[in-house]
Amino acid sequence: MIDQQLGKLIFKLNGWKYEVNPEALSDAKQVIIGFPHTTNLDTVRAAIFFHILKLNYHILVKKELFKFPLAPILNRLGFIPVDRAKSQNVVQQMADIFAKSERFSLVIAPEATRGKNGEKRPIRTGFWHIAKASGVPIVLMLWDDAVETGRIFAKIMPSESMENDLKEIQRLYAAYGTQIELPQKTI
Repeated sequence: MIDQQLGKLIFKLNGWKYEVNPEALSDAKQVIIGFPHTTNLDTVRAAIFFHILKLNYHILVKKELFKFPLAPILNRLGFIPVDRAKSQNVVQQMADIFAKSERFSLVIAPEATRGKNGEKRPIRTGFWHIAKASGVPIVLMLWDDAVETGRIFAKIMPSESMENDLKEIQRLYAAYGTQIELPQKTI
């Protein structure tokens, strides 16, 4: 829908830049996570960013957005609805899609819904389970509002320890000034 040049123009007109570590996107398949997720416009910005990068991307979004007139547009853009109240089988469904696809980038904003009064809650860990079950790396993306820059800066391969992997993700984001609240119990 949006070609690469149009995406670059949209970023430029909005004062945004982007930086990509090519090593972070060297695989044909990956789960991409993005922080911080503060507004639904982050999803629009991400879609434009991925068009610039010519990625075959799919974004998991809450099913509540899939209503007329948005549903046909979201489907065409490769968005995948998720019922957050009934998320069972999502890991296996995504693993099956990864297995059938030659190239596939699944994008997830793992920040949980903010609580009342804006307090942050721990991140959800479904992205890790999907990447682990699919045998694909987790690519780290950041929206740096302070300098209006989108970044894809690192990747990790899920290990046998979700807790260690989450701590490493937390450390990598902290290097860019982004704090991530981890779940108290990760296993």
